[in-house]
Amino acid sequence: MTQPPVPKQKPARRRASTTSFLLEIGSEELPWQVIQPAMRQLDRLMEDFLTNHRLSHDGIRTCGTPRRLAVIVTGLATTQSSILREVLGPSTAVALDDQGQPTRAAGGFARSQGVEVAQLETRETPKGTYLCAVKREEGMPVASVFARHLAGLLGQLAFPNTMRWNASGVRYPRPIRWLVAMLGTKPFPLEFAGVRSEPRSRGHRFWSGSNDAEGKSLRLARPEAYEDTLERAGVIVDPVRRRDILTRRLTRLASLAEGQVPPDNREALLEQAVFSLEWPNMLHGTFDTRYLELPPDVLTTSMQEHQGFFPVVNRHHELRPLFFAPTDMDADNMELVRVGNERVLAARLADARYFFHEDRKQTLADRVPQLHGVVFHKQLGSLYQKTERLIALAGALATDTGVPELKEACQRAAFLSKADLVTGMVGEFPTLQGVMGGLYAAHDGESGQVSAALGEYYRPRTPEDALPVTTVGRLLALADRVDTLAAFFYAGIIPSGSEDPYGLRRHAFGLIRLASASGFHLNVGTYLRQMEQMLARQGVEAVSLPQGDTAEHRPSLWPLFGFLEDRLRYYGRLVSGYREDVMASVLARHNSTELDIRDLFSRMDALQAVTIRQEFDALMVGFKRAHRLVVKEAWESDDVTVARLTHPTERDLHQAVDSATHSVKDAMAIRDYDGALRHLMVLKGPIDRFFEDVLVNAPESDIRANRLSLLRRVDDLFSSFGDLSHIQVQGQASDRSVGFHGGYG
Repeated sequence: MTQPPVPKQKPARRRASTTSFLLEIGSEELPWQVIQPAMRQLDRLMEDFLTNHRLSHDGIRTCGTPRRLAVIVTGLATTQSSILREVLGPSTAVALDDQGQPTRAAGGFARSQGVEVAQLETRETPKGTYLCAVKREEGMPVASVFARHLAGLLGQLAFPNTMRWNASGVRYPRPIRWLVAMLGTKPFPLEFAGVRSEPRSRGHRFWSGSNDAEGKSLRLARPEAYEDTLERAGVIVDPVRRRDILTRRLTRLASLAEGQVPPDNREALLEQAVFSLEWPNMLHGTFDTRYLELPPDVLTTSMQEHQGFFPVVNRHHELRPLFFAPTDMDADNMELVRVGNERVLAARLADARYFFHEDRKQTLADRVPQLHGVVFHKQLGSLYQKTERLIALAGALATDTGVPELKEACQRAAFLSKADLVTGMVGEFPTLQGVMGGLYAAHDGESGQVSAALGEYYRPRTPEDALPVTTVGRLLALADRVDTLAAFFYAGIIPSGSEDPYGLRRHAFGLIRLASASGFHLNVGTYLRQMEQMLARQGVEAVSLPQGDTAEHRPSLWPLFGFLEDRLRYYGRLVSGYREDVMASVLARHNSTELDIRDLFSRMDALQAVTIRQEFDALMVGFKRAHRLVVKEAWESDDVTVARLTHPTERDLHQAVDSATHSVKDAMAIRDYDGALRHLMVLKGPIDRFFEDVLVNAPESDIRANRLSLLRRVDDLFSSFGDLSHIQVQGQASDRSVGFHGGYG
């Protein structure tokens, strides 16, 4: 009996051959702050590397612990993708004779490209027709690509602080001790910083069952087994998993202690713990209740700085004599570790208690003369000189913002503002500057306004930080930032690229936040010029004047205005969500030596709100027609002769512009920017009808000039709000349709 025929199946489509890749850089302990940024860099560099070298892949994962950075590539193509390359040769005028036959130039080009003359093609270019060699470039094996280029990828890793430790001259945050590179199941030969790669990693220093200071040597079978192999040796390389473990243990300990970790700095402490540990664990400890007499900020700072301990509060948010400590151990006897942590914290708290009692034996006011001996910056004099400038500036701000009754409090707060920098407590815990000033001022019997201002004027320290609450605190905060920015720019110490060692971008961002939220209209330019005068009187040397500038307009002022405008744009984009064209419109028309930040944001608020209205787009189309004509003709005159307005629609436009000019001016005077824009909206109809019915390019020169002057008045009226030509309009008419020489009928 015959068997039925087996149906033929189409052969399965073959998937391109793939492999995996592992790269690990093992080093001495990295600073925890650099690990996550380095992981992001490594991910981006590897993605760009594979893309640029035509190596397809399924995914890239980066991992990091204090002793290693690693990247794993899965689904990596074993061969580059092939590509067609086109190389232009000589023009056909040179390469072909009159009969269209190739010349010696064509033959030479073909030989140089390794192709036959008959295989050459032609390409049309803006410069003419050229011969072209089209060559298929076959992809190389991935191992060959890596061998040629991978070491260069590692050399692109950048860190804030690096060191050199051997003859290789490579810079890295800490000495590199081992290197792993594996392509599939095979070791990949690689050398970096004088270290040759091996298929061996290192486990946890104390958990891996080895007396080797670098941990037990671990042979790796393949990249996919990397994480499991390391975990069996006491290392969890995935920071997401470490965070999850720490969060769960922190929650459990808090529940058992019937307390909670305060939200302030919780995430920052958790981040520090995640990137400080390889085997995450958490234990609890206690401290003597007598230390609870210290201010809460002193206690929490003592726990958090250096040690990274988590403070614990009760349901009334009162500190308890407990702390939770991250640890890189999971030993059977954790008691020894707990006792060690308690001893370390006890020493810190004892120091804090000593400084707290000793500092209060001398008032802040008595400490101010000591600021003569503290350098603010070697080019900018002492902190006492800065204090003198702050006193003058804080007083001026109080007067100019309409709260002269607070001038005395502002100047007293400015006088005391830097005195806590010479106390023992701030010397030991620098992050408590300002906080201790407020506490010590209250102890000295200073007014509540002064004490509160000293405690809050350093805020905002970060973009997310709260602003000062009191008026005196906000004015002192403004004064401090204006002084710092003006002083550094005056001396020519300006941020460049990513370099900003004095945090001037942060100061500018804080100044903009304070000015926009303060409720005050401040012309920052006025105070910057006052600062220049004070710095000059104090003998601070200004940056050299470039050719053509005068002493009345020091160049230190101009870069600072541009710098503040850049930060203002950044703030507007990040915080307020302003459109780029809205910000450009407002900033293009404001006086380059004046900077009323709150006023600028008010204009942007009003303009952004009106841009979503359909009729505003139509208005902008008409306005831009007028604007382009005025610009194209470089028309300066706005002198309109009423008798020469021969058409009803141009007379209507003239009357509408006259009326709107007064209304817009009145609205702008009281900063009613919504109202000013409403008055401009009224002009849509008259402008549209003007362009529909009137020929601007009239044959009579006097009529033509009169109509251009009328359009100049339209342009000037709109420009009184901002340079609205920057506004992007959907469906906007093209330049050709609104050009002057096309005319309007």
